[in-house]
Amino acid sequence: MVKKRVPEWLNCSLWSSNPPLDDERHLRYVSKSASPTTATANNVNPPDEPPVPQPPPKVVIQQPPKPEPKDPREDDEQRSPSFSPEEVSRQSQLLTELSRKTINMLELRRLTSQGIPDGARIRPTIWKLLLGYLPNDRGLWASELTKKRSQYKHFKEDLLVNPSELTRRLDKSSGLENNESCEGSGLLPRLKITHGEHPLSLGKTSIWNQFFQDTEIIEQIDRDVKRTHPDMHFFSGDSSFARSNQEALKNILIVFAKLNPGIRYVQGMNEVLAPLFYVIRNDPDEENAAFAEADTFFCFVELLSGFRDNFCQQLDNSVVGIRSTITKLSRLLKEHDEELWRHLEVTTKETLLRICCAMLILIRRRLLAGDFTSNLKLLQNYPSTNISHLLYVADKLRAGSAG
Repeated sequence: MVKKRVPEWLNCSLWSSNPPLDDERHLRYVSKSASPTTATANNVNPPDEPPVPQPPPKVVIQQPPKPEPKDPREDDEQRSPSFSPEEVSRQSQLLTELSRKTINMLELRRLTSQGIPDGARIRPTIWKLLLGYLPNDRGLWASELTKKRSQYKHFKEDLLVNPSELTRRLDKSSGLENNESCEGSGLLPRLKITHGEHPLSLGKTSIWNQFFQDTEIIEQIDRDVKRTHPDMHFFSGDSSFARSNQEALKNILIVFAKLNPGIRYVQGMNEVLAPLFYVIRNDPDEENAAFAEADTFFCFVELLSGFRDNFCQQLDNSVVGIRSTITKLSRLLKEHDEELWRHLEVTTKETLLRICCAMLILIRRRLLAGDFTSNLKLLQNYPSTNISHLLYVADKLRAGSAG
C-alpha cells in the first residue's frame, strides 16, 4: 500500500509559529540606547583630588505591599462618563417617570427602547419593572419585595439543605414526639427505624436518592459558574466578593433547576443570568444590593418564561423548539435580505470545521511529538496565536478542498 504524501503546502513555513525576535535588530537597539550614556561618561573629567572613601550604605530591600482586593463597584463610582444631550434628556424623562406614583409602562418602554443612561444608576429598578418583578404602583413595592424575598429564602431552606441535616431534623422532631408521649408512662422512647430516608434508599420520594440524582447537575452548574466571565473581577478571582457572587449564581441556578424539573439546567443559562445579577448587585441602594440574589432569581424566572421552550430538550424538534426558532430566523432574513442570506449560507458552511482543523495544523509539531496526556492538556489550554494567521490557514484549507 502506497503511503499518501503530505501536501507540499502543508509543510510550508507559514504553518510555523511566529518568528523569534531579530537578534541583530535587538542588539542595534541596545547599542544605540547605550551609546549616549557611554559618551557622556567619557566627557566627564576626573576630580583633581580623590574623594574621601565613604562606607557603602546598607541596602535595605523592602517588599512591596500586597495590593488589597478592590471592590469592582468602586471603579464604576469613580468613572465619570460623558453623556450626549439626547442621553441627558432621556435620563431626565426616565427619572420623572419613575417618580410617579403609578408608572406608565408604555411610556417607560418607549423611553428605554434606545437604551438606559448610566448616569443616575436607575438600570436595576427599570429592569425589575420591565421584567414584571416590580408592579407599576410604587406603593406596592415594599410589600412585594418583602414577600418575594421571604419566598426565595424558603426556597433555599427547602431545596439547598443537606440530606444529613434534614434527616437529623426529622429524627429530632420524631424523638421529641416520642418523648412527649412517653413522659407520662415513664418508659424509654422507642425510635422508629425508617428506610425511606436512608442514604442507600432507592425510593422515589427519598431525599437521599434525589440528592444523588441532583449531584451531576450541581457539578455542571459549579463548573459553568466558575467559567462565567473570567476576565471580570466581579465574577472571578480569590476575593471574598467574587466568591460570594459565584455562590449566588450557583444558588439561583440550582433552585431554578429543582423548581423546573422539565427544564432543569441547560448550559448557557449562566450567561443569561450573569448580566442580570451584575446589574442588580450594583444597585446604589444598599438594601436592594444586599437582596440581589433573591431579586435576580425572580427576574431570571420572568426573563426565561418568554423563551423557556428553547431550553427544553424534548421540544427541540417541535414547532416551539430551538431548531424551529432558528429556521424562522433564517426564513425572516431571507425574506428581507436574500443577498446577505445567500452570502451567509455559502461562507458559514463548514467554517467552524475548517477553523478547528487549522488550529490543529498550527500545533501539529507539538501534537506529533506529544503523548495522549500532553496533547490533551495542550488542546484544553490552547496557546495564544495570531487570529489573522489562523483565519488565513482556514481559508487556505477551503481553497485546497475546492481545488
